[in-house]
Amino acid sequence: MSDSASISSGIASRYAKAVFEIAQENNQLENLESNLGELSTALSESADLRDLIHSPVYTRETQGRAITAIAQKMGLIAAMQNVLSLMASKRRLFVVPAMIAQLREMIASHKGEVTADVTSATALSDAQAKKLSETLKAQIGRDVLINATVDETLIGGLVVKVGSKMIDTSIRSKLNSLQNVMKEVG
Repeated sequence: MSDSASISSGIASRYAKAVFEIAQENNQLENLESNLGELSTALSESADLRDLIHSPVYTRETQGRAITAIAQKMGLIAAMQNVLSLMASKRRLFVVPAMIAQLREMIASHKGEVTADVTSATALSDAQAKKLSETLKAQIGRDVLINATVDETLIGGLVVKVGSKMIDTSIRSKLNSLQNVMKEVG
C-alpha cells in the first residue's frame, strides 16, 4: 500500500470509528447503514459531488456549506452530518469513500456478517447470488453479503474475495495457467 493510501485509510478509519460509536450509542446503526447506501449512490451518480470532495479549488467554507446542505437534504443522521462538516473544515472530504467502506465493514462485523467481493463475467441473477451466499456461509460460518461486479474479460467463472482469501475460478485465470504450463514445456 502506498504511503498516501495508508494515510488516507488511517484518516478514514478514525472518522468511521467515531461515527460508528456515536450511531451505536444512539441506536442508529440501521439508519447509518441506510445513509451509507444513499451517500454511496450519490457519490457514484453525481460528478459534481465527487468534484466537491476531491477538488482543491473549493475553499473550506464552500465545501462546508455545500456538504452540510447535501447532508441535510439527504436526511443523514446527525453524527454523519457533523463528521462531514468537520471533514470539510479540515479539508478531509477526499476520504469520504474510504470512510463509507470502513463504516460498512464495521456495521457488517457488528451484525456478524462478512462481505464477499464477487467478480463475474456476467451479472449474477438473484438466485445465483443467494446460492453463492449460502455456499460461502457454509464455508465461513457467518452471513455473507455479496458485493457483485462484472468484468467481461474473465470470459466465464468467478473471482471471489472474502477477507484475505481469494478464489479464482475464472476461465481467464485457467487460460493463463495453461499458457504458463505450455511455456514450461516448450
